[in-house]
Amino acid sequence: MKFLQKLLKKTQQRNVRLGIFGEVGAGKTTLANYITRKYLGKIIGDVTGIPHETRKINEIENMTLRINGKEINFTIVDTPGLATYIDYREFQNYGLSEEEAIKRAKEATMGVIEAIKELDNVDAAIVVIDSTRLPFNQVNMMLIGTLELKKIPFVIAANKIDRLDARPHVVKETFSKKTVIPISALTGENVETLLEELAKLI
Repeated sequence: MKFLQKLLKKTQQRNVRLGIFGEVGAGKTTLANYITRKYLGKIIGDVTGIPHETRKINEIENMTLRINGKEINFTIVDTPGLATYIDYREFQNYGLSEEEAIKRAKEATMGVIEAIKELDNVDAAIVVIDSTRLPFNQVNMMLIGTLELKKIPFVIAANKIDRLDARPHVVKETFSKKTVIPISALTGENVETLLEELAKLI
């Protein structure tokens, strides 16, 4: 019986629901798309440049990777961007009518709620932080604090290092006791390293 329990536990550990979380515009869907396109040949969601384009949980199952000698079966979960305030007028700047903007703002608010709920369902997480912005803010601190409280293993992706104004060192300094990997979700730079570091924690 003990052997069977150990075997079941080992099997469960190899099936990982991986949530990709972060504030709006950090590059979560771009990262999710890079991973699923590279390993499965398909994308998980659309990237348009309009804030809150991802307003529902999107996921792709059965992505099996061999990392650091471990074979891990991932379900990749792309979550809506987290925000403390959503103003419908922001969407009007992208050409949406007032009615469309209000509808999108409502959907975006529900998306934030769904993303927070998803923290109860994941086995591991990637926290995507836009390295062109100051990382010390309410969203990032709340997210990382919640993951720690729930004892969910996570790595921090300091994204957008392909940009000239990127400052991944600031992200590393801010979260000096965490695993921070500078990446470009757009070009794929260091994404494999990110997954390797994540595998060490699982």
